[in-house]
Amino acid sequence: MTDLVVQSPQPLEPIEKPFVARIGRPAERPSPNALRWSGVAVDPSLESLAEEHGADVAWVPADRMLRDHRLVVMDMDSTLIAIECIDEIADMVGVKPQVAAITEAAMRGELDFPSALRRRVALLEGLEEAALQRVYDERLRLSPGAEALLDGLRSAGLKTLLVSGGFTFFTERLQRRLGLDRAVANVLEIEGGRLTGRVLGEIVDAERKATELRRMCAELGVEPRQAIAIGDGANDLAMMAAAGVGIAFRAKPVVRRQATHSIRFCGLEAVLQFFR
Repeated sequence: MTDLVVQSPQPLEPIEKPFVARIGRPAERPSPNALRWSGVAVDPSLESLAEEHGADVAWVPADRMLRDHRLVVMDMDSTLIAIECIDEIADMVGVKPQVAAITEAAMRGELDFPSALRRRVALLEGLEEAALQRVYDERLRLSPGAEALLDGLRSAGLKTLLVSGGFTFFTERLQRRLGLDRAVANVLEIEGGRLTGRVLGEIVDAERKATELRRMCAELGVEPRQAIAIGDGANDLAMMAAAGVGIAFRAKPVVRRQATHSIRFCGLEAVLQFFR
């Protein structure tokens, strides 16, 4: 038995009317931005209807409970936060277009992530370490709904893992600020107060993300199917496949196609409506 969930950042009244006409009955209103119908068969025409109205649509198991899950694993850049940190760092040295082009190709799955990361970081050689703090202070913004999502997860007793192909400079600060249980990311080498253009240690790539998910599940004594993974790029596909539920957030097409659910228009708080 599946439920249909329709969500939008816009007023729901204009959206609800055509869905009621198509489905033939009114919806539940589990939140101010969500509509839910029980027992609705998967219908691509309803997906098209949602897209016409700038709404997200998902078919979810009627009995799937948030409290039956124990861990949420999130990507950082363009998922938990609304920027790509490396692109904004690159802007400080005038190489943002070059770095952003590599970032986009890597997130689409067109480039090997470790080599793409090394190429981008090499372009940052010589940048003062203080520029990282400027990016954090001046440019880093949480994605819409991030804090509402985290509040909902904590209320249900879930643990949180931030695992990023970005950098520990940012993940560690976000971990403290948001009360995340764990954060894993890449380490930028810094000598004499400047970036060397190198990354230290093992690169956090797609397989490392999946490994960290499984590792934390093992520590918690739960199965990976009790984990929820949220990401936007090809580098997130392995961890999304390892989890019981994989959610694509404002993601590349290759990620949306392989995700359990996709959020294109709403904020991260929409994740909560995929569960009872």
